[in-house]
Amino acid sequence: MSGPQVTLAQGGGGLQMQELIARELVPACDAELGRGLEDAVVLPGAERLVLTTDSYVIRPAIFPGGDLGKLAVCGTVNDLAMRGARPVYLTLGLIVEEGTELELLRTVMRSVAAACAEAGVALVTGDFKVVERDSGDGIFANTAGVGFLRQDPPPSLRRARPGDAILINGPVGQHGVALLAARGELQLQVTVQSDCAPLADLVGAMLKAGGEGVHALHDPTRGGVAAALNEIAEASGVGMEIRERDFPRDAGVDGACDILGLDPLQVANEGKLVAIVAPEVAEAVLKAMRGHQYGAESALIGEVLEGPAGRVSLRTALGTRRIVDPPSGELLPRIC
Repeated sequence: MSGPQVTLAQGGGGLQMQELIARELVPACDAELGRGLEDAVVLPGAERLVLTTDSYVIRPAIFPGGDLGKLAVCGTVNDLAMRGARPVYLTLGLIVEEGTELELLRTVMRSVAAACAEAGVALVTGDFKVVERDSGDGIFANTAGVGFLRQDPPPSLRRARPGDAILINGPVGQHGVALLAARGELQLQVTVQSDCAPLADLVGAMLKAGGEGVHALHDPTRGGVAAALNEIAEASGVGMEIRERDFPRDAGVDGACDILGLDPLQVANEGKLVAIVAPEVAEAVLKAMRGHQYGAESALIGEVLEGPAGRVSLRTALGTRRIVDPPSGELLPRIC
């Protein structure tokens, strides 16, 4: 077999990945349930059941603020939370390369246990495989998560409406910058910690405050806030404008992005969410977010517009406006 090959850019969370998924993967999915490209799927015929799956190939496996085990649990819990679900059960499959230090495996599993306890989920089944030396990259993890809807209709990428407020629960880019520093690719005078965290409890507080007015939730992982907002705008057929001056800031992230020429809006996060909420509940939801440990720096950063459909723009600190394009090309590799 010969021909075009898969590239790292097609796994980075940007435009190339979205195009590959739409062209090569989605046609094999169920026509009704498998083509919505949401963080998780609400299953019919079940008692408000929500299902998600994810894989984790991060390097290094231990980084400032977390490790592969914590990341796998939090990432799966957060995907369920973005559909308004209360996470309950988790599976974990591990593929370990021959020669991997046993202490690394122990560290990962201790973090899995601690993260499950914090998130209130039970690890109920799993799988373990060992592959030959040099045919893997330390430890790969795959998860599935099951949860139950907190409300109906659930938040959805397709429910954003003109006039809605856009909220975020803290500074962006911390996970991606922390990984760059952990790899020795970046020397910082201040330590940037990954924001890796389980967000289901925060989402529960938001839904209690805003109810059905919480229209859409999305965790800006690969591709960052730029990818997340473009996906919502495209799915809902709306425009968006966000304001640079209203974003919470992390000095370490800002400095790293200035040095490397990175756009913080395209840098990965693992403990952030963007929320699209009806204007009449925005104040109540924001108050609930700020009252939670993972939302203390939450802010209202913009609004949903009539259009142009699928366009996200940024009002800069200087008062100018630029288009926030979905990321393109090879982004920071192995960030989740």
